[in-house]
Amino acid sequence: MAPRKKPPTPPLSFEKPIFELEARLGELEAQPDPTPATRDAIRNIRVEITRMRREIFMGLDAAETVLVARHPDRPQVLDYIELIFDEFVELHGDRAYRDDRSIKTGFAKLGEEKILFVGQHKGRNLDERTEYNYGMAHPEGYRKALGKMEIAARYGLPIVCFIDTPGAFPGIGAEERGQAYQIALNLREMARLNTPIVVVVIGEGGSGGALGIGIGDHIAVMQFAYYSVISPEGCAGILWKHARHKDKAARALRFTSKDLLEFGVIDEVIPEPLGGAHRDHRAAATVLKGSLVAAIRELKLIPRDQLVDRRYDKFRRMGVFEKTIKEGETV
Repeated sequence: MAPRKKPPTPPLSFEKPIFELEARLGELEAQPDPTPATRDAIRNIRVEITRMRREIFMGLDAAETVLVARHPDRPQVLDYIELIFDEFVELHGDRAYRDDRSIKTGFAKLGEEKILFVGQHKGRNLDERTEYNYGMAHPEGYRKALGKMEIAARYGLPIVCFIDTPGAFPGIGAEERGQAYQIALNLREMARLNTPIVVVVIGEGGSGGALGIGIGDHIAVMQFAYYSVISPEGCAGILWKHARHKDKAARALRFTSKDLLEFGVIDEVIPEPLGGAHRDHRAAATVLKGSLVAAIRELKLIPRDQLVDRRYDKFRRMGVFEKTIKEGETV
């Protein structure tokens, strides 16, 4: 029996006009003997689709950006491993408790560069999401990631981390096994690793779950990803006691790639294909690969004994601001 085809993912609300035009384009292109008028219409619709994609996606607000970051067809870690890296050899286990599948670790080649890869994977269908726990790692996942990063530092290999998680797993077992402690330990030890670390938020960058593998020399965020201390729903629940205020919370959190670059929290926004990475995995991977290669090439020029100091200064500067005191104003 042939496997059932996966039903198409419904478009997001703001994508519907684009999908309607694409459906019309498909009908015209399917005509066996198109007339000159039909060919003109095809050309015009193609131009209009490109214009509409650019206009809609350049004008997304924070809440709509979250929908794109969570899109079920958005490329995930396993997709990028296949499209970007060569000779990926996965490394398992934390040497203490178990192998947390939500975090992938392994050696790989990025072009001619040997690297250590660490990434959070959510899964696409129910079986995968159960296996990978929706990308929410337990303490053993962060312990696994740190152990492999320490091996990379020992041999002078650059580290590449891909973040895509709604947050660390908040279950009782995870807390009993030291979830908060392990994330804090990762923050401290990653800050001390004397090898280049490149971090990219490819989808969701949720709270301490993201920070647990998020300390690096070059921090980048994909154009329609977000990186935040809390999810919009969680923020709305705390501030307004109901998740229906999540859109308001998303705007208040200022967690889009544009905001983060403006605040100096990140170093780069990696552009996505028109319509988002979920529309063209290969194009998104090509741009992402170029960014990784350039970042590692630049970081390798820095003496290793200076990397740690630069990284420390980078994170110490975050959140610093200046206030101008007007004449006669009291502090």
